[in-house]
Amino acid sequence: MSTVLTPSPPSPRSTLTGWLAVVSVMLAIFSIVTAEILPIGLLTSIGADFTISDGMAGLMMTMPGLVAAVAAPVAIVAAGRIDRRIMLCLFMFLLVLSNVLVAVAPAYWVVLVSRVLVGISIGGFWSIAAGLAHRLVPEAAVSRANAVIFAAVPLGSVLGVPAGTLLGEIAGWRTAFVVIGMLATGVLGMLVMFLPSLPAQQATRVAVLRGLLRGVDVRFALLTTFLVVLAHFGAYTYVTPFLEQVTHLGPGMVTLLLLIYGAAGILGNFLGGAAIKQHPHATFGGAAALLAGATLLLPLLGQWPAGALVLLIVWGIGYGAVPVSSQTWFAKAAPDTPEAASVLFTASFQATISLGALAGGFVVDRGSPTSVMLYGGLTATLVIVAVTTHAMRRSRSDREALPHG
Repeated sequence: MSTVLTPSPPSPRSTLTGWLAVVSVMLAIFSIVTAEILPIGLLTSIGADFTISDGMAGLMMTMPGLVAAVAAPVAIVAAGRIDRRIMLCLFMFLLVLSNVLVAVAPAYWVVLVSRVLVGISIGGFWSIAAGLAHRLVPEAAVSRANAVIFAAVPLGSVLGVPAGTLLGEIAGWRTAFVVIGMLATGVLGMLVMFLPSLPAQQATRVAVLRGLLRGVDVRFALLTTFLVVLAHFGAYTYVTPFLEQVTHLGPGMVTLLLLIYGAAGILGNFLGGAAIKQHPHATFGGAAALLAGATLLLPLLGQWPAGALVLLIVWGIGYGAVPVSSQTWFAKAAPDTPEAASVLFTASFQATISLGALAGGFVVDRGSPTSVMLYGGLTATLVIVAVTTHAMRRSRSDREALPHG
């Protein structure tokens, strides 16, 4: 009779080290998110320095997401069996280099090269880090660790971008990128110190990614992620014009409302992280319902500051739960190939960020800020339909699998 060995629980020291690694990964993603979206607040200043149009300056936002969507599968497939700790540190070094390039850029093409490096860093780092929690902390703490890691997304919007924009206004936009580069350098040091060796559990091949796409649950995760991110970024990219033109708020009040929205996003992230494991369909469907309700009601109730405030809080809580819910669905759909699942999550998420902003721009140019909110709400409603349909099919399959008496 064979003996089954059960691993002993981690020691307090190893648990502490694991959480230091989790915090290091969270700060790395915070740096990446801040670097990715910081140009939103500095677009005019950068465009003026290089005497380019706002549309040309907007390439700084479009490019990283598209590059990341390609870099996610390419980088992980090319990495083979290289230790993932080395890969994470390499991608963070690329982020440091990208910020240095922006800070010293003599011409706009150098800025665009730096944005390509940001995209590679996003795609590669996210693909590994999104599914890393289970390798850093005990099983019972994985959900909490995931919520901490994904808190970096709203934190980048709430703290990183406003702080970087303010610094850019005071000391110049190049200084803002210097500071982000310094932060990334410090985080790189933390990754070197606190991350354990992370040998590749299996090489991620193109055939593995193709095989995952045949799974019903993976296709469901792709569809819902595509729709909810399309809805959010299609509308949220143009929320400032809405608040200025429809709610008639000044710049200071717009900033305040967006900060409150970001704080609500942090709350939604932790609520979603706590609920997604036990109630996967309800959590994802509920997040989409909050997003849909907020954006559909904004044209009606967002004419008044109080209405806009309440709906932005609802929107923030809803979208805050989306990244952690989406990543959990991908991991649940492919439990035997977690890294490949993270690659698909990263590629779909990043590509749709760019597509959502482009689609929202198309709608707003041919309509108004009000019409783009309705577009976002209707798209989010499709997520509710998809989640409900998938839940009903799963329930029917479970009933049919039960033995008949």
